[in-house]
Amino acid sequence: MQEFDDIYNKEIIKRYSKYELKRLSKRKSRKRDIGAGIIFKLDVNDRFLMLLVYYRLYITYTLAGFLFDLERSNICRDIQKIGKLIREGVPIPQKMYPITKRLKTPEEVEKYFPGFLAFTDCTEQHVPTRPVDKNRRKIFYSGKKKKHTIKNQITVNNRGYILHKVGYKKGRKHDYDIYKNHHPIAPKQVVNVIDLGYLGVETDFPGQLSALLC
Repeated sequence: MQEFDDIYNKEIIKRYSKYELKRLSKRKSRKRDIGAGIIFKLDVNDRFLMLLVYYRLYITYTLAGFLFDLERSNICRDIQKIGKLIREGVPIPQKMYPITKRLKTPEEVEKYFPGFLAFTDCTEQHVPTRPVDKNRRKIFYSGKKKKHTIKNQITVNNRGYILHKVGYKKGRKHDYDIYKNHHPIAPKQVVNVIDLGYLGVETDFPGQLSALLC
């Protein structure tokens, strides 16, 4: 796409060499010359594309590795090392607040939870390769999607900002089972909006305001 090429040529590749030299020069204990270490499997263009796909679709490292023929550890490393450069020219998601903060006043609560609302739900992503082991096929199989998946529970405010995220769980696990073990702790004034997959929250968590979407 022309837009991608324009951003890559004007914002990324022109600054890449200087950025990479500065990044590698930070290591004080370096024993080898700059550039003599591990070589990236993907070129800058493909790493830029990979990062955009990762943030736009919010996929797992496993799926990203399948799409770009890399190990999960390499996906994480590549994104971390080029992310700062890309943020200088392209608006991509990042943490708005670097630390967890205890909210003390209604004004502070409404800043994070506009309208005093939160929305919690699970997302599912298809596992790109069918597990070979029979037991793994069973625990990753989602009865809802009728395929092998992994789940991720996310809580957002009404502006779409992610406030709480749970690590990836096996597709067979029910949404409410994930919630019971990894539920977000929101201020008492906040109403947590949930769907039918979370039946039981009002009974098991009476101290948390909730609203069920039918």
